[in-house]
Amino acid sequence: MSELNTTPSLQVNVSSKQILAISLPIAMAILVPQVNFVINNIFLGALSSKALAIAGITGVYYLIFGVMGQGLNNGLQALISRRAGENRVDEIGILFSQGVIISSFLSVIGISFTYFIAPSLFHIVLHDAQIANTVIEFLKIRIWGIPFLFIYQMRNALLVGTNQSKFLIIGTATEAIVNIFFDYSLIFGHFGFAKMGLVGAAYASIIAEIMGLFIIYLVIHYQKIGARFDLFKKFTFKGDYIKLILVQSSPIMAQYMISIISWEFFYILIEHRGEQSLAVSNSMRNIFGFFGSFTWAFAATSNTMVSNIIGQNMHEKVIPLIVKIMKWSLGFAVAVFVLLNVFARPFLSIYGQGEGFMQEGVPVLRVVSFALLIMSIATVWLNAVTGTGQSKINLAIEFVAIIIYIVYSYLTIEYFQLPITIGWMCEIIYWVSLLIPSYLYIKSMRWKGIKI
Repeated sequence: MSELNTTPSLQVNVSSKQILAISLPIAMAILVPQVNFVINNIFLGALSSKALAIAGITGVYYLIFGVMGQGLNNGLQALISRRAGENRVDEIGILFSQGVIISSFLSVIGISFTYFIAPSLFHIVLHDAQIANTVIEFLKIRIWGIPFLFIYQMRNALLVGTNQSKFLIIGTATEAIVNIFFDYSLIFGHFGFAKMGLVGAAYASIIAEIMGLFIIYLVIHYQKIGARFDLFKKFTFKGDYIKLILVQSSPIMAQYMISIISWEFFYILIEHRGEQSLAVSNSMRNIFGFFGSFTWAFAATSNTMVSNIIGQNMHEKVIPLIVKIMKWSLGFAVAVFVLLNVFARPFLSIYGQGEGFMQEGVPVLRVVSFALLIMSIATVWLNAVTGTGQSKINLAIEFVAIIIYIVYSYLTIEYFQLPITIGWMCEIIYWVSLLIPSYLYIKSMRWKGIKI
């Protein structure tokens, strides 16, 4: 066996230094595009309140397919981390190549659905026909970024799974800078570009995803990561590895998709309450993305470190590791909670939507900030379940939580017509519904001895 296959350098320890070394670069890599999303929505808010409202629906729709790739990424990451912990480095390149093949197939599904099925669905569920037509026009452009996003996400699994998350920021920073430039240029018609309005944001995002993909694969090449794992020499179809990846990833993909579909359902209910409520809710999505960056980073760290530690047969260290990650995650969330509540009005003022927007938005912001606290704990335990290899448990937990979420959302927003602040409390209920069973499953130790 080669020297690469026997090196222990891919194995992790359970120290706080190791946790932060993995999670902080991931957080920066998540934070940069979230900054981009916020700036994008500031541009759209300056364009019109309707554009900002529409961005909420189109953004969540795109996320439905984006999380397909994220689910594949998380499953693949757990597998790569497990192989790293077991020092079976020769399989990492094979797993990566098969992930790229699967993601390419998924992108065809996403594009086909958007062109042939989504238009009819939006005309059925949206009350405003003009908004429905604009949404469809936007998405038929935006969806062409999916192939580049999916393949780009595979690099996450590789870099995080092999403890090289420090390189993540390069691709995401490039993507954010390119997106901001073309958002400004194409939405408003600057630097010699035609003024395209809302659809300009769609083209800007596609260009940014292409550039992000290009740059990160240059990094992989020049850092010799590709050569180390033979990434580009194993792109033949391998049915057994495809099956392994899908067995691990498909429950997570289904979990994420039903989660985001339920969020789209929530936004459709909000659309029934008017343009301002939809614009307020879209700004809350930005808050979850932007201020949740550290939470999701610690969640990804939980996934990869739990899998790696189990690969080293150190089962007794799993729960202490999760608790340590959870404390870091909660600490960052508390800081965010304080900032959001102290500076609620200044933060919402960046959208430039007037006093009515502020009065409706501030109470919702306070509810969302509390939900972020619970989310910071729940995601760590839920992703620890992924790290154990029991992704079917993740799906079962998500399914129950989503049923509770949908029922609560429908009753409060649509049936009883309560203020949207009450409706947004569904986020608190949702994260509690994920936390409790995830914690109980990990504590049960039923995951010990499971091979992936």
